[in-house]
Amino acid sequence: MERFQVVVAGAGPVGSVAAYRLAQLGVEVLLLEAAPRCPEDLRASTMHPPTLDMMKALGVLDELEAQGLRAPVYHYRNRLTGEVMAFDMSELADISEHPYRLQCEQFKLARLLTEKLAAHPKGEVRFSHRLAHFTQDDQGVTASIEAPFGIEQVRCDYLIGADGANSIVRKWLDVEFEGFTYPEKFLTLSTDWPLEDHFKGLAHVNYVADPKEWCVLLRVPSLWRILVPANGEESDEALLSDAKKEAVFGGLLGEGASIKTAHRTLYKVHQRVAKTYHVGRVLLAGDAAHLNNPLGGFGMNSGIHDVWSLTQKLAEILLEKGDAQALLPLYDRQRRAVMHKFIQTQTIANKAAMEAGTAEAYAEREAKMRQILADPEQRREYLLLQSMYKSLELEAATA
Repeated sequence: MERFQVVVAGAGPVGSVAAYRLAQLGVEVLLLEAAPRCPEDLRASTMHPPTLDMMKALGVLDELEAQGLRAPVYHYRNRLTGEVMAFDMSELADISEHPYRLQCEQFKLARLLTEKLAAHPKGEVRFSHRLAHFTQDDQGVTASIEAPFGIEQVRCDYLIGADGANSIVRKWLDVEFEGFTYPEKFLTLSTDWPLEDHFKGLAHVNYVADPKEWCVLLRVPSLWRILVPANGEESDEALLSDAKKEAVFGGLLGEGASIKTAHRTLYKVHQRVAKTYHVGRVLLAGDAAHLNNPLGGFGMNSGIHDVWSLTQKLAEILLEKGDAQALLPLYDRQRRAVMHKFIQTQTIANKAAMEAGTAEAYAEREAKMRQILADPEQRREYLLLQSMYKSLELEAATA
């Protein structure tokens, strides 16, 4: 039976970061992906400054920046009044080498790292290989894998489940996925139509508030992505129809706007956290461990931060005889604290702020944002929060 120190299930951005960093740290790692190649999932496209610090440490930041767009400024816009409030992350240049967001689709990160891992002496990638089952004992984990020509088995010291929202690893562990699902769905439309020609001074990242239909406008190198809430009671067919597309762009650009789309994606949105990220020698990370709405761009980034913490601890255990009984529960405590106290709280608040509700609530929310923007100390704290540096401070402070 083949043996690896760590097996990672799932070659999305979180799994690929986990596997490549383990290889760089000197750990023998196998990365498994059920699909024949890295899925070209457009869902996440924002990398926050701490994540860019990590990408630099991996030696891949320059290659990612060549495929993305720097976005130091992001806007909160009022769709009704036209008011724009601009927040500039370059104000954090004294603490960050990368005081900006990078707009770069998640599949580009996964594709880059799986290619590099395949060439690394400590790493191996196997596409069209799906983790089907596993058992664990005091000495390690035995994984059964559905491969193109039958079932294969490998043995490893530790297994990381980075296999997404419908995680097989989490389900086999029988770990509860606590939280809720929003009644509405989210619809994303991608187009190469130049929205910047219609909206004066449009940033690469824009949160557009409106009590009737808020939206998010995100720029990636070749497209604009428009995210809107969608009625969960309507059929998927209706929500993905030309009529719905025209209604969305009509609201943005005026009636009669005929815009071609490159992609239309519809998905349910959840706020959920696994009851534990650690069962014996099996660990959860990323969407397998937690889900949140996309407002703020915290989902993929928090998953990458999960495995940055976890891989350091696993390397210490495997290469330096670190205490697994202390380090792995610490991973669970630190990252679940971040998820409960920061990510879940902040993303729920971000969504509520976009919706606002009554005119009075809307006015109160905007007055608060103006106050933050006008006060240098409040503005800095807000930028540290939204850039996710505060979440890493919370992790470090959790014993």
